[in-house]
Formats: sequence, structure tokens, C-alpha cells
Amino acid sequence: MLSHQLAPGTVLRALEPWHAEEFSAHMDRAREHIRPWVGPSFVADGVEAARGTLSKYARASAEDGGRLIGIWLNEILVGGVMFVAFDAKRRTAELGCWLEPSAQGNGLITRSCQFLIDWAFNQRGIHRIEWHCRATNVRSAATAERLGMTLDGTMRQAWQLEDGFDDTQIWALLARDAPVRGLSNS
Repeated sequence: MLSHQLAPGTVLRALEPWHAEEFSAHMDRAREHIRPWVGPSFVADGVEAARGTLSKYARASAEDGGRLIGIWLNEILVGGVMFVAFDAKRRTAELGCWLEPSAQGNGLITRSCQFLIDWAFNQRGIHRIEWHCRATNVRSAATAERLGMTLDGTMRQAWQLEDGFDDTQIWALLARDAPVRGLSNS
């Protein structure tokens, strides 16, 4: 998938190392909002750190693993969806997302995740997609529910924080349970 128009003015595109400056500027707008909910290595500080994050996922994507997909709203990078993990051999994947505050409330994350779910199930033959979030991240859990996922369980004290630990919820969707939407035609 090189790009996909999600809605007028909204495009999904692979995030690659050459997007480092744009990704860094986006992180400047999103950093404080997403920092509590994503891993510290993802919240890039500066262009070189952004390039490192994007390069890591570009290598993973080249090896048919994890991948980053940016969400551009009116030609501005405002967030993204990602396969944190993607294992075609085992037919499993882990989906994640982030969005800067200015773009919230428009359904961008739900529609973008639906597109990736459809692509993984229909084009790649993935059987199970997981969603991991801190138990205190109510918005993330609500997104998993909107996507039709089931809460499989909670891993106690599995999310490491700077000053302790938090519980991690594991949500999942199986291919047989996914609604048919027909979004992924690329």
C-alpha cells in the first residue's frame, strides 16, 4: 500500500525515513499528548531520532514485519496507525495508533485502523490482530471496542512507567469475527 485516500483531504501513506523532518515536527505537536500511552522509544525528540524511528520501521516493513502508516489531513501529518508487530508466518499482528490533539474527534483513527485490519485479513491472510493498551487508557480501549475487538485479558503490572508499572489490556479480533467492509482494495 503506497497510499490510500481515506476521505476527501485525508490520505494514509507509508511513513519512511525521508519523512523525518515532517515526523519530527508532528512529534513536536503530539509528544506531550501521546507520551503517557506509547513506548518511550517511539516519541522521537528531533530529526535524527525521528529518522531512527522511521528507519527501524522501514527495515521491519522490508522484512514483512511491523510498519508505520501516516495519516495526512489536508497535507499535514497528524498521526498514524501501525503494525507494532506483523508475523505473516504465524498469521498474527499487533495494531497501534497515535494522533495529535488537533485531529481528534473526526473518526480518523477508527477509519484508519479499519483499513489496516481489512488489509491484514483480506490481503495478507492474517488470522488474529491484537491491540495492547494501558488499562488506564480509556480512549484506546474505546477504539478497540469500536473496531469490534474483544478484551482477552489484562496483564498485571506489564506496562513499565518511569516511576512504576501499569496493567496492560490485550484486545483481539479474529478474521472470522471481523465485519466485512471492503475498504482494502490496494
